[in-house]
Amino acid sequence: MTADMFRHVYDYHFAENRAIWDQHIVPLSQEHFIQPLTYSVGSIRNHVVHMMDVDDAWFSDLRGDTFEGMNNPETLSDRDKIRTEWDTVEIKMREYLKTLTDDMLITQPFSGEDKDLYVWQALWQVANHGTDHRAQLLRLLHDCGADTKSQDYVFYAYDNPFKLSDSHS
Repeated sequence: MTADMFRHVYDYHFAENRAIWDQHIVPLSQEHFIQPLTYSVGSIRNHVVHMMDVDDAWFSDLRGDTFEGMNNPETLSDRDKIRTEWDTVEIKMREYLKTLTDDMLITQPFSGEDKDLYVWQALWQVANHGTDHRAQLLRLLHDCGADTKSQDYVFYAYDNPFKLSDSHS
């Protein structure tokens, strides 16, 4: 994959995160949003906060920044504050992706347990993690009565064709 291809994958990632938020989480009752669940990381709120934190953690590493740590979802019940923080994480991710070059994809900037990973593998991990948790969210939202839809990448690609010369802002 090239840097442009990863930018396209991340445009999909951000679009799907926002679609789930706007179409399903915004209209969701607060009771359903914070309802304790035994599945995966817990409530719908917990899933959203977890997704945001994991994106931020990996991209902080990619940027060489210090990750401030995972949020305690129990202290984040205000959806506007969560959305604002998630938007900030997305902005920082987009800024990194703007600087991404093909050569960077095959570097190994990590330490510790991730020291043998390449940038392309970390980018793939984050995108894959997002798909996994969106699928979980869609199931939980469906169980709350939401009329959910598929998050298949191919439908995004039909509406947003990839061009190798894409330059993303």
